[in-house]
Amino acid sequence: MPVDVTTETVIHRPVEVVTAYAMDPSNAPAWYRNIQSVTWVTEPPARVGSRVRFVARFLGRTLEYTYELVELEPGARLVMRTQEGPFPMETTYSWAPEGDGATRMAMRNRGEPAGFSRVMAPFMVPAIRRATRKDLALLKEILERAS
Repeated sequence: MPVDVTTETVIHRPVEVVTAYAMDPSNAPAWYRNIQSVTWVTEPPARVGSRVRFVARFLGRTLEYTYELVELEPGARLVMRTQEGPFPMETTYSWAPEGDGATRMAMRNRGEPAGFSRVMAPFMVPAIRRATRKDLALLKEILERAS
């Protein structure tokens, strides 16, 4: 069963502020509740080909994986992929102006679980949806508080 979850929110900050913060993987532990640490494998800043190692807790398990940035359109879109482990994943951020200096941000997570993860896929979709809603709410709080 493929996993494909999209969540979005409106952040009352300009696109350039939201994208500058959200597309920097070093900021991920501040707004992703499940991410415990981030280590750059390649030198920052974020660009196509950059690789970043994440350690996260999800569904009671510690996961370690390396994302590669495969698309980067500043102010509009960022796509990261990992081929590691039993659950290869692609995460896409997209941003668009939303009137009066606000930004609509969408986050899409999709992948094709294998092995034991395939059995867990029906439970993963609602868990991923809940987690990304909380993450975007925290990102919104952080960025709006900074204004």
